[in-house]
Amino acid sequence: MAVDRSLWVHVIALLGVAAVAATAQAEPVAARQKELINMVRQDCGSCHGLTLQGGLGPALLPSDLKDKPAESLVATVMMGRPGTAMPGWAPFMSEQEAEWIVARLMQGFPPVAQQLESSK
Repeated sequence: MAVDRSLWVHVIALLGVAAVAATAQAEPVAARQKELINMVRQDCGSCHGLTLQGGLGPALLPSDLKDKPAESLVATVMMGRPGTAMPGWAPFMSEQEAEWIVARLMQGFPPVAQQLESSK
């Protein structure tokens, strides 16, 4: 049984494209980014402090998150922490949006004053 090499090349190329597409992170549109920033400032800030320096929940500043795996932080955002006040936010956002939030937290959220300026 002869196997057409071009078929295998196409199959491998399609698998490669699929793998890249599966790992690509789509950034939320600008309006959704504002909603997510507001959610972090208001909802997360109600426990983690309005400046994210800690409160009922731990601080969410880059220096506090630097040694934590991003995947673990995304899982915490999505599923919460059983036995604590940390709820899961999966009903309110996609995993990609949680990844976007975690990346922003690890870089440092914009100062509140800067956020207010950009929303005008």
